[in-house]
Amino acid sequence: MSLSKTHIALAVNDLDQSVAFYRALFALDPVKYKADYAKFDVSNPPLNLTLNLTQTAVTQSALSHLGIQVDSSDAVQAAMARFAAAGLATWAEGDTDCCYALQDKVWVRDPDGNRWEVFVVKVADTAPEANRTPAEHPPAASACCG
Repeated sequence: MSLSKTHIALAVNDLDQSVAFYRALFALDPVKYKADYAKFDVSNPPLNLTLNLTQTAVTQSALSHLGIQVDSSDAVQAAMARFAAAGLATWAEGDTDCCYALQDKVWVRDPDGNRWEVFVVKVADTAPEANRTPAEHPPAASACCG
């Protein structure tokens, strides 16, 4: 059986600042770090993250945010401590009902403005009525996780 992992490639304006941010986010060093490229090979969660230096300013895209789901509120607190030690600005949400689940989370922005959340799901479904089909309930804009 082969191992699968997600790959995300981000265009970044300042490679050194971005590497410092992702070192704090994942608590590990990049496996490859060149003048215009860095690669983080993350085992938990399985992720191949590459940072590609761009000469063009990175602007806001359609991406809402990125996240890492952890297994405990203690893991969220540990992420908060890593971010604080790295001098990163964060905002925390405790016992927040988001996406129909009760969660604890901490938010942080990378140097290019991408929002990341580290979160734990404490109650999986806060609206336990039956799920609806798209025909019964057309998609609507959500204020959740924004």
